[in-house]
Amino acid sequence: MGDLEPTREKSMKQVIILIITALFFASCGGNHDYSPKPRGYFRIIFPKKEYRVYTSACPFTFIYPKYAVVEPDKKAGAKPCWLNMQFTQFNGTLHLSYEPIQSKKEFNELVEDAHKLSFKHTVKATGIDEGVISYPEKKVYGIYYTIEGNAASSVQFYLTDSTKNYIRGALYFNTEPRLDSIQPVLTFVKQDVDLMIKSFRWK
Repeated sequence: MGDLEPTREKSMKQVIILIITALFFASCGGNHDYSPKPRGYFRIIFPKKEYRVYTSACPFTFIYPKYAVVEPDKKAGAKPCWLNMQFTQFNGTLHLSYEPIQSKKEFNELVEDAHKLSFKHTVKATGIDEGVISYPEKKVYGIYYTIEGNAASSVQFYLTDSTKNYIRGALYFNTEPRLDSIQPVLTFVKQDVDLMIKSFRWK
């Protein structure tokens, strides 16, 4: 009986060593590369630049791309001639809000609201640039706000004839605001927004 105990103890030690060795080799198996991988994005196929004219009972007209859809704003509280230009392929929307001007006081308030709504993005923006819009021959004037950085909206503007009509635009993408991922799409869509502004006319 005295010789059996050391033998049993020796066998247990061998089993434990085998288990530890197996676990060690299992953990070391394979080629583990823990270096950070660059962020990947889906390949974007941009449609051909083709345009059409938007016209309706609203007191304005403009050119917009065929791959976009212009529809009335259906949310609660929306007013007549409030429109959404949907860039479905890019999950983006250009919101257009029209207001008839009733007085100089109201006009000043609308302009101030456009400024405040654009600058509320300063929390995420790295910079906001204001550009003057002026087409005297068409009586189209306004301000174009370029909002840099990871802000929810990268482009906002307003257009007016300074007497009777006012419309505000704001471009949003229904995705996390990461400029590095949406930059190619933003550049593409901004070309359409710029053309829409250049072609804009009051009736």
